[in-house]
Amino acid sequence: MQSRLDSHLGQHRRALARRTGLDLDAAALIRSRATPSQGAMASAKARRRNVLGAFKVPERGRVAGRNILLVDDVVTTGATAEAAARALKRAGAARVQVLALARVVRAAEMPI
Repeated sequence: MQSRLDSHLGQHRRALARRTGLDLDAAALIRSRATPSQGAMASAKARRRNVLGAFKVPERGRVAGRNILLVDDVVTTGATAEAAARALKRAGAARVQVLALARVVRAAEMPI
């Protein structure tokens, strides 16, 4: 299994950190349990339930009082970003913002 820093998204995170001067700490937030893929889940509620409690901050000192930029590849319902942000806030992060490289939009939400 590829680590987050070795993945394609990891490359984007490193480039963003380099260009902005922001610190990159991929170990500040970890997935504490495996979850089924969200792709086949029919509802946002099912996705939220799936990732509930799936993330943790192993060392509070890494995030306490800090402003965190959480970088994700794709946001569909926001359930994963919300669960990750919740774990960061519970660990004492002052603020959590999410930057997504893409957002899934249903056809009904985007009339042509």
